[in-house]
Amino acid sequence: MKQTNLLTVLTILCFALPAQAQIFVQHGATGNGSSWNNALGDLQEAIQLAQQRSGAQIWVAMGKYTPTRTGDRNASFNIPDGVVLIGGFAGHETSPSQRDWRNNLTVLSGEIGSPSLDDNSYSVVYTRNVSSATILDGFVITAGTANGTGIKGNPRRSGAGWYNDGSDGYSNPSIRNCLFVNNYGRDGAGMYNIAKNGVASPRLENCQFVNNHADLDGGAMFNNGSFGISSPVITNCLFEENEASYGAGMINLAEGGESRPVIAHTIFTRNLSYVRGSSVYNNREYDGICDADIDYATCVFSENNDKVGNTVSSTVNNEGAYRRGNSEIVYKTGN
Repeated sequence: MKQTNLLTVLTILCFALPAQAQIFVQHGATGNGSSWNNALGDLQEAIQLAQQRSGAQIWVAMGKYTPTRTGDRNASFNIPDGVVLIGGFAGHETSPSQRDWRNNLTVLSGEIGSPSLDDNSYSVVYTRNVSSATILDGFVITAGTANGTGIKGNPRRSGAGWYNDGSDGYSNPSIRNCLFVNNYGRDGAGMYNIAKNGVASPRLENCQFVNNHADLDGGAMFNNGSFGISSPVITNCLFEENEASYGAGMINLAEGGESRPVIAHTIFTRNLSYVRGSSVYNNREYDGICDADIDYATCVFSENNDKVGNTVSSTVNNEGAYRRGNSEIVYKTGN
């Protein structure tokens, strides 16, 4: 009898709980997030709710979302470990497979103040010590402006689009179907991955980095091993028309650790470095392992340019280098 009662209670509980713990977000809505008809209008509130619901997915309809309604430039979309954000919905779908993220643009924007870039969020998206179960899928990340001061790696000057921090742990989010566009910073304007005695190796699939500008290094992406490991896995991505002094597409820096991204089925095109490394720049000035594991059979490099002259790619250093197409990959040593 006791067993029968227990089974009855469990059955009732199973039917009482929703099959999936979705939180619905739609620009301008005023509900509690329980359905599209009762959607939340505040994405930050949805992120906070998701922390309290194991396995929750946040479904976000097309529109523009900012990390704050005030002028606080330190505000970002701080994604906690295990939270899944899916964009690209029209606002009626019952499955992510029904969405059209290419046309239903779901924009995460750092434009929190005046039309000027100078008062935008330093970083639009921020992650620290998150696992691969932390997913962002189907978003446009734009208008971050990391133009602040501080030492190299400071969030106020790095990672305008996304700052990913693996300090003393690991931070390896999964990023899919995202466009990083028109972000500005001193370093790593599109994305900055910093290990800092940990691991910062996200996995990016089917993403685009377009027209991101860094005053110094890493127009689209900066991978800083910093006494740990920063080796993203990049598949089926596009790096186009990004600009920086060094590494317009990507810069890798060991800095006492390891930075060795794995890159396949990816295009680097029309990136511009004011000095060198218009596609990929590997800086080996410091101790550690710094390289890029590139599948040349599936990657394309075209029309990338350096202002100081054509770049020669090398597997060792700048001495005795040889050209492999128009790859414009530079290996800098401390010599």
